[in-house]
Amino acid sequence: MKTNLKKIVPIENLSLVDKVELRLKQYFKDNNLKIGDPIPKELEFASALGVSRTVIREALLRLRTIGVIESKKRSGMVLTQPDIIQNFEKAIQYNLLGEEALVDIFELRLILEMGMADLLFARKTPEDIAVLDKIVSKQEKEEQDTTIFSLEHEIAFHGKLYEMSRNTTLQRFQNLLLPVFEYVHDNMPEGAKDYKYSKGEFVTHRDLFKILKDGDAATFREAMRNHLEPHFDRILAMVKL
Repeated sequence: MKTNLKKIVPIENLSLVDKVELRLKQYFKDNNLKIGDPIPKELEFASALGVSRTVIREALLRLRTIGVIESKKRSGMVLTQPDIIQNFEKAIQYNLLGEEALVDIFELRLILEMGMADLLFARKTPEDIAVLDKIVSKQEKEEQDTTIFSLEHEIAFHGKLYEMSRNTTLQRFQNLLLPVFEYVHDNMPEGAKDYKYSKGEFVTHRDLFKILKDGDAATFREAMRNHLEPHFDRILAMVKL
């Protein structure tokens, strides 16, 4: 355990576990504790704060629940790296996302897909290109209208892009976007097929594939913006206070 640690200051209201939790977090910051560092035992925290072990235990349980600490044999409690996606996953598993949250996450999806171009071009492989070609060919075989995709083909194509990024957090986040894809697909506005694109024509999945195979990141980014243009227009037309 680190020496010369800053002291943890007692709190006045012993009945509020949330204040203990905040004090513990501040203690970790003040002492510059890192992932893997051990932390004092319940009894030590209780003595330093002047509260019961029950209060300390409940505050530590909160931190354990969000993945900030964990118990290890022989090491006691140590700081860990929180799983930043886990809480999103739980909210989706229990169907706890309202319409506003779904819209916010969809906006995030638009931003991510515009921003991942450089990763895709830096990390794509011939195997990736072959798989993506099969995905697009399957879509073209099963759908004649290339401007309105089925949910299955939309998820397959864009999901492969997330996979090609080789970014673990992005790949996990893509799995969280499935309800968002469903929300957008189920709420397509009337006249979506007749949308007038600013550049006169729609960029299909095949077009994006060709650029990804033989083009460059800048061209791909611009094409993706055109591909997502109806969604951007729809989102930007919403009034947010």
